[in-house]
Amino acid sequence: MTKVPEIFASLVFDDRTMRERLPKQTYKALKQTIREDKPLDINVANIVANAMKDWAIENGCTHYTHWFQPMTGVTAEKHDSFINPTDDGTVIMEFSGKELIKGEPDASSFPSGGIRATFEARGYTTWDPTSYAFIKDGSLCIPTAFCSYTGDVLDKKTPLLRSMEAINREALRVLRALGDNTTTKVTTTVGPEQEYFLIDKAMFDSRKDLTYTGRTLYGARAPKGQELEDHYFGKIKDSVSGFMKDLDVELWKLGIYAKTKHNEVAPAQHELAPIFTTSNLATDHNQLTMEMMKRIANRHGMECLLHEKPFAGVNGSGKHNNWSIGTVDGVNFLNPGKEPINNKIFLLFLSAVIKAVDENQDLLRISAASAGNDHRLGANEAPPAIVSMFIGSDLEEVLESLAYGTDYEGEHRELLETGVTVLPDFKKDTSDRNRTSPFAFTGNKFEFRMLGSNDNIACPNIMINTMVAESLSQFADILEKAEDKDTALIDIVKDTYRKHKRIIFNGNNYAPEWVKEAEARGLLNLRTTPEALSHYCDPKNVALFKKHKIYSELELHARSEILLENYSKTINIEALTMIDMARKDIIPAVSKYVKELVETVSSKRAVSADITCELEIELAAKLSKLQLCFSKRIDKLDSLLLQAGDIKGVQELANFYGEEVFPAMQEARIPADEMEMSMDASYWPYASYGQMLYSVK
Repeated sequence: MTKVPEIFASLVFDDRTMRERLPKQTYKALKQTIREDKPLDINVANIVANAMKDWAIENGCTHYTHWFQPMTGVTAEKHDSFINPTDDGTVIMEFSGKELIKGEPDASSFPSGGIRATFEARGYTTWDPTSYAFIKDGSLCIPTAFCSYTGDVLDKKTPLLRSMEAINREALRVLRALGDNTTTKVTTTVGPEQEYFLIDKAMFDSRKDLTYTGRTLYGARAPKGQELEDHYFGKIKDSVSGFMKDLDVELWKLGIYAKTKHNEVAPAQHELAPIFTTSNLATDHNQLTMEMMKRIANRHGMECLLHEKPFAGVNGSGKHNNWSIGTVDGVNFLNPGKEPINNKIFLLFLSAVIKAVDENQDLLRISAASAGNDHRLGANEAPPAIVSMFIGSDLEEVLESLAYGTDYEGEHRELLETGVTVLPDFKKDTSDRNRTSPFAFTGNKFEFRMLGSNDNIACPNIMINTMVAESLSQFADILEKAEDKDTALIDIVKDTYRKHKRIIFNGNNYAPEWVKEAEARGLLNLRTTPEALSHYCDPKNVALFKKHKIYSELELHARSEILLENYSKTINIEALTMIDMARKDIIPAVSKYVKELVETVSSKRAVSADITCELEIELAAKLSKLQLCFSKRIDKLDSLLLQAGDIKGVQELANFYGEEVFPAMQEARIPADEMEMSMDASYWPYASYGQMLYSVK
């Protein structure tokens, strides 16, 4: 039986381990660095490095690696051993503070958006002491930031840490202006819910589209999908349960707060949710979670699919980013309390979020933009591409009352009466949940629901932290000059709601009427990734990120270019895979089956000239027509890819892939899926949707 408290964080050089192994003064200095963003002394680093090395070796490690998050969307690592030669030809195990603090990976082959030329190879990784080191695959993994030789940021961790410093700085300004001189640090916390699919590994390996792109490019719908809604929260299958148990144990060893697991809506789809932690640590943990999901699935003969839309016709997978803000001592500024109308700090920080979301709809949409996620947004499984906020009827009534002097009845939660004597009645929440809202208040946090399952959550949290920091900065400017702080605070809340109430929508975001209403309100509807990314470097965004020292203008343009290039490359790989599958597998398979039908007709007529063979003749004719149509559409797709080679400019190329290539891919798929439905299954070269979605028992 697994004793969770004993194994939890057993592979992490966490606070408990540091307290045990570091001298008191060293531990105190390191904690001060972590809690108060103080510079790290090299002498402290040397002592920490030696203790970290000893601990790692005791746990079987021979190597260490600086573990970082370049702009590839995945993590990266380069491993070095602890060995150092001695004069007598033997080795000793050493690890210095310098090696802990700084690494030097080759930066030439990572995406840089033009910041670095290919021949300029030098890059640096630097230790992030706010994220604990851990052991993976026999190596000590040290979470680090990554930058170029020129100091330009090439990763996702550094701007996240910058955004956390920005929101801390501006929140403290607000608190100081209101007379709070005791709070030392304000931090943001995140709990990312992770959705994923599990299918049989042999079936995954047999399909080129899943292997190369992570999603099925062809595939007729199974007779049964999610129509009966019987998979959602249903009994977990034995093999999946075994996978989930192993995953929990491995995550717990890494100090990851894996809490909730259940079946999701689509067949073969599941979800894992952790307890929240600081934004930086939550980001590292989520990257590790995705890696562990894939690794442990393989151990169980399964493949974990993290693509946003691996199967057409059933729900895709998202990642819900539960964000909140409060003090390091545990005070949550987004907790409304029993009387939200009298909770001034809550109202002020709620107003900061409302203002931030309304003024930066484009940035939130950009943070969830990818080729894969374009399949989900706007479908009945994910919020639309229109950003809006849900705060619930009770909070809306509070803000209406303050802004316009209308009556507020106070807390009026009623009992939920079950009608069964043995079941206790209980108070209902102040408002229902709204699963259609992109940015929903859920009691003491906001749930940003637009993210795709494969996303690195650093990007959305950079956006949220920075734009809320800007709201707080503007509020601080007012409060610092105000003589009557309480009156000024209420005036800020009133003014913010009046100016930004258009972003609040508590209704059905899936309704067609909402699209029209949102347009009338002046809200953005950035339907595709290229359309969203075209706004990344708008002057207001450049000014925002420069003001709070998150990105320089050069770094921002580089990120825009990387994301646009990634979109184009993704669609290009998918299109090439479709062409390859069509010409090498599907068209030959259809030809074989048609030949079989024709030979069947000949053999039947050899028996008797009176046999009409109408079924075989019609089916052969139908498949031949579909095959010709399919071949022509594949040729058109091929031609479009040749045209793409002549297009200059990353935005123009992404637009072309989105407006021309992707629709051609959708058109090519139609006859292919119809042929699959019409053929003998033994002739079709790939596992069907039904086989894959119900492959895990």
